[in-house]
Order: sequence, then structure tokens, then C-alpha cells
Amino acid sequence: MEIGLLILLFSVSAYSMLAKKLSTTIITAPMVFLGIGFTVAQFGLIDVSDAHETVYLIAEISLVVLLFLDASQINLRRLKRQNTWPLRMLLIGLPLSILIGTGFAYLFFPEWPWLMLALIAAILAPTDAALGQAVVSNESVPTNERQSLSVESGLNDGLALPIILFFACIVAMETGAQEKEISWLVFGFSQVFVGILVGVFMGWSSGRLFLYTESKKVSSSVYEGIGVLALTGTSYLMATLLGGNGFISAFVAGLAFGNIVKGHCRFIYQFTESEGQILIWTSFVIIGLGLLPSAIGHLTLPVVGYILVSIFVVRPLAIYFSLIGTKAKTLTRVFMGFFGPRGLATALFALIISKDILGEYGHSILIVAINAVWMSTLIHGIAAAPMANWYGARIKVLKTKSRELATLKNKKIS
Repeated sequence: MEIGLLILLFSVSAYSMLAKKLSTTIITAPMVFLGIGFTVAQFGLIDVSDAHETVYLIAEISLVVLLFLDASQINLRRLKRQNTWPLRMLLIGLPLSILIGTGFAYLFFPEWPWLMLALIAAILAPTDAALGQAVVSNESVPTNERQSLSVESGLNDGLALPIILFFACIVAMETGAQEKEISWLVFGFSQVFVGILVGVFMGWSSGRLFLYTESKKVSSSVYEGIGVLALTGTSYLMATLLGGNGFISAFVAGLAFGNIVKGHCRFIYQFTESEGQILIWTSFVIIGLGLLPSAIGHLTLPVVGYILVSIFVVRPLAIYFSLIGTKAKTLTRVFMGFFGPRGLATALFALIISKDILGEYGHSILIVAINAVWMSTLIHGIAAAPMANWYGARIKVLKTKSRELATLKNKKIS
């Protein structure tokens, strides 16, 4: 055990020293820490026989905090006013991803009921920009594209969660994982709407209180981080006690809180860039340690086929169609459709519903989801830096040609 922990800690220290340099290469943090966790598990350096409870606990904490922090950094008014791309990707592209993904899932898992197919399509719909950091941080890629991908990945996990919960509840009711006498409709609606109501109340009231204490100078930035982390836990637990979903509550609370304080809470941005990275890295290590060995052990050709189709066909088609009618070029639609890495949200959603809602029926869902995460980590991680550079150079050439054509046209007119 001690040797395994020593290797983990040494790896974190070594990666942090090289992180800036590695961020411009095909080696990404999720790739490194998934690999470290998997390697430690394979050599038996840490006992993983009772790891599932630890995995679940860390997954739960990580998801609550990350949902809140991601949502709190989204300025809804600015988003609506400045750029329609992420809105179309979220409101059109996300449902299309689930719809198209359900259809393709039937080709690979024909024995599954349609609700299970829709559930796995919904779990694979959210994206994680952290897995393609070389894209969103590459200044050769136009700002509009980078911001759209960042905003989409920050919001689509929270928007996909109610859909995932509904499908999971219906599957559980029909397969007997939940008591039949409990109406799935009542349960599903209470989970979503109580979670939303609690989140709005907690986020709005806490935001107002934060601004008031700041104006009266009765608090300081030293302590604001403690309050924000406490708010995430309070939103989660209050919704759970009232019959709602704590994850939805945390996401909505972050959205409300962030749009009330509007940048006044510096902790949100500082935590995301520093301590938040530790939380993300730890989550990937735990997934690699506790879930990846079993997932790879149950890997089959249909699972591989569906994951590859989800990465290379389902999302690209959905995003391409969602951006029709905008000024996005064909190349831009294809580029943004491909860069939709499946990351922590996919793994954590699958883990949580498989344990809390689906019971034994969640095993198949979990296998597909965890395998999708490591495959996407490799594919998008390796492709991110070279494709971002190629895309940036290609767009620059196209813009130059467009300006030259416009100049020639103007000369002819004059």
C-alpha cells in the first residue's frame, strides 16, 4: 500500500513540474493519471478489493464541486448576447447527440431495451474540455471556437443530468431495480424540479448574502472559498433531504450564484485553476485504479464499435447539424464536432446511477462509459495539439483568401 501511494504522490509531483511543457504535447493530464491508476492496480501495489466505495465517495464529491464551479463561471447574459454557437450546440446538438446515439446503439446492442440505449447515449453526450486542453488554450484557434467549446463543455453535463436521471429511473422501474409501486414519473419529476428549486434558492440567496457581506466589509477573500465549498455541500444535501437530486441542485446553485456575484468571488476562478486540478487528477487516478481494470476486462467488439461511432460519427453529426444557419464554415463544424472528449462527467454519471438507481443493471452501462473515457482520453489527447495547430493555420489561410477575393470584388465594382 505504502509503495503504491508513494508512486502516486511522486507521479503527481513530477507531472506538476512538467505540466506547462506537457500541455503543448500529445500527453495530457487525464491520460497520465488514468495510466498511473491502472498501472498501480495491475501490479497490485494498492489493494482495490474494497475500492468501489472509495471510488464512489470521491466521484460524488468531485461531481458536486465541479458541477457547481463550472456553472458558476458561466455568464448567461453575455453568452446570449455575444455568441449563438454554444447555445445551438447545447439546445440542438445535445438532444441530437442523444437521439442519433440511441439509433446507433441499437446496431451494436440489439438485445438492450430502447430505454437502456437512450440512457447510454445520454451518458456519452456530455463533453470535457480538459481532455482537449491543447485546443481551448491554443491561440492559433480562433477565440470564438475556443470559447464555444469551453462554454459547451461547462454546461452540457448539467443539462444532460436531468435527462440521464429520467432515463435511469424509468429503466430501474421497468427492470425492477426500484419498487414498482413508486411512480417513476413522480420520482423523476421530484428529483429534477426539487433539485432546481433548491439550487435556485441556495444560489440566489447565498449570492445576495455574499455581496452584502462584501459591501459591509465583514468578511474577506481569505474565507470566501470555505463558504463557497460549504454552499456546494449544502445545496447537495438540502435537495437530497427534500427528495430532489443533489447534483442538479449543485449545478443550478452554481449557475445562480455565479450570475449574482458576477466575478466578485475570486475563489471560484482560483480554485478551478489550482486546487480544482488536484480534484480532477485524483478522480482520474481513482477511476484508473478502481474501475478501469474491470472495464477493460469486459471490453468487447460491440462496445469498442459503439464508442468509436459515438466519437467519430454521433457527436460530429449532431454538432454539424446544430450549427447549420450560422456563419460557421464546414471545416469549423467538423472540427468542433470532433472535439467533444468524454471525461469525468461520463464516468461519474455512469458510476452514480449504476450504484444508486440501476443496481445490477448498471454494470453494462458502467463498462461502456469507463471504456469510452479511456478511449476518448487517448484519441482526443493525441489529436488535440496537432489538429488545433492544423486547424488554426487552415482557418488563417481561408481568411486571407476571403479578404483577397473581397478586395478583388471591390476593385471590379469601382
